[in-house]
Amino acid sequence: MADEISDLRLFAAIVAAGNLSAAARALDSSPAAMSRRLTALEARLGVHLVVRTSRQFDLTEEGSLLHERCLQILSDIDEAEAEASLGGAVPKGKLRIGAPNDIGRRQIAPLISRFTDLYPAIQVHLALSDAGGDLIDDGIDIALRVNLPPDTSVVVRKVLSSKRVLCASPEYIEKHGSPATPEELLKHNCICLVRGRRVFDSWVFHNDKRRIEVRVKGNLTTTSGEVMHDWALAGKGIALKALWDVPEDLASGRLVSFLTDHWSNEIELFAIYANREIPVRMRVFMDFLAAELKMLQLRLQNIK
Repeated sequence: MADEISDLRLFAAIVAAGNLSAAARALDSSPAAMSRRLTALEARLGVHLVVRTSRQFDLTEEGSLLHERCLQILSDIDEAEAEASLGGAVPKGKLRIGAPNDIGRRQIAPLISRFTDLYPAIQVHLALSDAGGDLIDDGIDIALRVNLPPDTSVVVRKVLSSKRVLCASPEYIEKHGSPATPEELLKHNCICLVRGRRVFDSWVFHNDKRRIEVRVKGNLTTTSGEVMHDWALAGKGIALKALWDVPEDLASGRLVSFLTDHWSNEIELFAIYANREIPVRMRVFMDFLAAELKMLQLRLQNIK
């Protein structure tokens, strides 16, 4: 088992370094030794993990899958070892959490409130931004983001996934009706999200038979998912929202979902933090976050 874990750590280090020479320098070894161990790992697994060139390599599909899984496995091992060595240590200190506006205010903020009841010696700052926060420049300890970061040097854990739902207020539906097919969205005022210069006005749906892409239109766009949410509540149009943003509104009837026989692509939330030894306060928060969001995930799965 120790050799297998060592192989996983080696593979993760090689991918993080980008090539065998850089990995060898980081691990105080030689490119030849790195190459032999990588070849032995591929032989043991019976698959090619990388496509090598003279200066770098690309991961194969099997290599990408292994890399994703081994990062999670190594993170779990490190956490388990850290927990075993904690003894009577009391988690304390400052913790900065970054999160998107909507889920940050509606789900993460209440979660943090409960966390500080359990760990009053930890001082938590919640920074909300749909643009995301930089772990280094903004001093963020744990960033919650919808998209995977391009930086491969950080630790990434998926903590939540959800479907997207079309929703509008009862007032909007009473005045304009609700679309019976995705194509009928063209007759409605659709509220669109903007990222940079890109307007997310191409909404894709699936059912058991086909894929449908609709280029929607509307007189409201915003860079804020929370503003989109508020406009939908105010009856200004139809929004395509992550289910994790609107469960209470759907349950209370403030928003109504439709076209439930169609589905859009899932949306995923990731926890991202620096690839280094992390303090106790971060470990206990990540454990608490994972447990709380697992319960949220179960609740979302029961919403039709």
